[in-house]
Amino acid sequence: MKVVSDMSKAVEMPDYIFESSWEVCNKVGGIYTVLSTKARTLQDICRDRTVFIGPDVWKKEKAPDFSDDETLFVEWRRHNAATDRLRIKVGRWNVPGRPPVILVDYAPFSAQRDKLFYEMWDCFRVDSIHACGDYADSCIFAYAVGRVIESFYNFYQLGDRSVVALFNEWTLGMGALYVRKHLPSVATVFTTHATSVGRSIAGNNKPLYANMEGYDGDRMAKELNIEAKHSLEKQTALYADCFTTVSDITAIECGRLLDKTPDVVTPNGFEPDYVPVGELYKQKRERARAVLIRVAEKLSGSAINPNAILLSTSGRYEYRNKGIDVFIEAMDKLRRSEDLKRDVVAFIMVPAWVRAARADLRYAVMNDYPVTEPMQMPFCTHWLNHMEQDRILDFILRKGFANSADEKVKIIFAPCYLNGDDGIFDTSYYDLLTGMDATIYPSYYEPWGYTPLESVAFGIPTITTDLAGFGLWAKKEGAGESIDRGVKVVHRDEDNYFDVADRIARSVLMLCAENKAGLAAIRKRCRRLASMAGWDKFIVHYQSAFDIALQNARKRTDVVTTKITG
Repeated sequence: MKVVSDMSKAVEMPDYIFESSWEVCNKVGGIYTVLSTKARTLQDICRDRTVFIGPDVWKKEKAPDFSDDETLFVEWRRHNAATDRLRIKVGRWNVPGRPPVILVDYAPFSAQRDKLFYEMWDCFRVDSIHACGDYADSCIFAYAVGRVIESFYNFYQLGDRSVVALFNEWTLGMGALYVRKHLPSVATVFTTHATSVGRSIAGNNKPLYANMEGYDGDRMAKELNIEAKHSLEKQTALYADCFTTVSDITAIECGRLLDKTPDVVTPNGFEPDYVPVGELYKQKRERARAVLIRVAEKLSGSAINPNAILLSTSGRYEYRNKGIDVFIEAMDKLRRSEDLKRDVVAFIMVPAWVRAARADLRYAVMNDYPVTEPMQMPFCTHWLNHMEQDRILDFILRKGFANSADEKVKIIFAPCYLNGDDGIFDTSYYDLLTGMDATIYPSYYEPWGYTPLESVAFGIPTITTDLAGFGLWAKKEGAGESIDRGVKVVHRDEDNYFDVADRIARSVLMLCAENKAGLAAIRKRCRRLASMAGWDKFIVHYQSAFDIALQNARKRTDVVTTKITG
């Protein structure tokens, strides 16, 4: 079918969209947010013909955001049970739009690993010889996704329909290549949210941006021992009908390290349905602040002013890439400032290898037990495995934080997944975010940056950097100069670590000087900026990607048909 996008160009839209990721109904990272918030907009375009495919990691357990739906694809399910015998669950994803979802158990295909790897080498020159870690599991799952699409496509005889299959990250690369070979008329879109070699360069403390022009992706992959992942990602980018990434800064990285410039940049939007409004927002904010302050008081053994400034950083445990080190450095500068007149509590909400929720802290929080001095390790809410090796705790200790009553800045590491049952907060991440006064994400490597976008969507001002895709987008939209505009975008390069920390501290001091009316005005500016990053605005980029993929797939199949008949 044809639609006219907001870019005033007629584009072809598919009759069916299959989108697959390791994070469909499986919340392990930011891609979950991309897909789950985009679902309703895709449903509006292809109602119940947008089908998400994810891994059945739950087996006999009930997936927390999946509901069985026996009315979906009934005939195909009967056919599959009798003929293809794929181990699948069919239902709906419990997110706005409630799209159809298929969860596939990929374990039965493990025996075909070597055959699959050979086929990928023979047809697409994907080199799996040095595979290690999670490579094999990811590729087997991707193959299972290809088989699901193949079964569905053949049963419903979709040869005369326009079909797009969208694959996210290198982990789904073999699914894209399998579809390319076995279902040539299906248009493939491959999205990398961060190149594996770029992330590894940054994560290994090498200067990614200063040396970008001098890096050879293949050579660096070998040096960093990620040859198999890089090979799969590179070849999928080359063979996909449309290759996309999430930001301009990552597009440059792809062109340099994968030898393929993306056809389209598809920035990540957000779904406003996730954000409470009106009286509900106010109630959630008050409740979140009460929870956060109570935990801080019990850990520190001292009262926290109810009007304290609450700050946080969050995301994956990538110590340098996410700027966690800079966050701690900035809080150290802040606590030493003579200009700081308000209490500040800074939370590091980054999942780590948790052993258990602290029993002493849990008892004190649950029973409001009076604590009159700092607890042992007064800046950690959960006990970790190998705490002595944890880089966050080590840096907090080296900086001399004690969370004592006379310190205006207290820092707290919450190393758990905030899913509502962590044993201490027992409140979800989004609900806790509502209680913050500001968030800080001083990233060194951040292809997009969902966490700062989520913050402004919730009316929380944020500090990020110009090495984050979201930061660059915010600057394009006229934000980023000052925290009182909702977003502060700090310049970051290879050498200005301490300057970044200093600028963050100064921005927080500026926020501390605001009164209630000023803070309310800032929250309004945040929401206004977030409204410009909704999926209703950003979906046009996906529409363009679908159109390119369909046109290129048609050209491919036309060439093959001509060769056969000619």
